Parts: sequence; C-alpha cells; structure tokens
Amino acid sequence: MRFSAVSVCLALVAAVGSAGVAAGTAEARPAGATSLYAPSAVVLSVGKGEDPATATMQRTVVLRCSPSPYGDHPDPVSACAELRAVQGDFAALTAGPSGVSCTRIWDPVVVAADGVWEGRRVTFSRAFGNACMLRGSDAHGVFAF
Repeated sequence: MRFSAVSVCLALVAAVGSAGVAAGTAEARPAGATSLYAPSAVVLSVGKGEDPATATMQRTVVLRCSPSPYGDHPDPVSACAELRAVQGDFAALTAGPSGVSCTRIWDPVVVAADGVWEGRRVTFSRAFGNACMLRGSDAHGVFAF
C-alpha cells in the first residue's frame, strides 16, 4: 500500500487537530492586550550558596498577583500583599533589619525573583548568612516556601 505525501499530511493534521481538541487547547488569540490588569507574575527561588549564579536552588514556586493572587506559593494572598506594600521592590522588601536573634553560623541562603511586576521586568537576588536571617527579614512571607 502506497501513501501520497498529501494523504500523510492530511492524516497528521487530523490526528494533531483531534488531539488538540481532546486536550482542550485554546484558540489562538490576536496579539495585543487581553486583560485590564498589568501582569504580575514572578518565579521565586530559594537555594544554598553565596552567589545566585552558582547557588543550588532547592525550592522554586510561581506567584501571580494580577488580577488576583494565585500560583503554587503556599500563601499567595499574603505574599502578594507584601509585594504590593513595597510596589514590587524586592530590594526594599529585603532591606529591613532582622528582628530575630540568629546564630552566626555561616550557611548562606540565596533568594531570587525573576518575572514581571505590574508590567515591568524584575530580576532580583540576595544572599543571607543563613536561613534564620532570611526568616527574620521582611521578605520572610514572600520567600516562605
């Protein structure tokens, strides 16, 4: 049995098209704004090491805050509220002095954020001396996962 190139292409298109419908794929949308809200979605990471470029990331979550908080962050509502309070400025969020007494054991922890906050690109990272110092910072809720 011999197949022509056209019949093979039609069979592939039919198979892919029916698989896409079965999988629930959405129709293509035209380019442009599709929401009234500026996007706010960041990937947050916590890892071991001194330098974000070489740290071993141990946990990573996605936090979306517009139009409403959701994602796989354990408490997206509180995390989004903390970020809104500083207008998405991660440096301001992590700048406050720690109100917690921590040991001076050097076991560095790196936090990182990469994504979009209210339509503008954000990239941030900071190292803390140890996990206790991170928990004592104002960024505790955002990076608590």
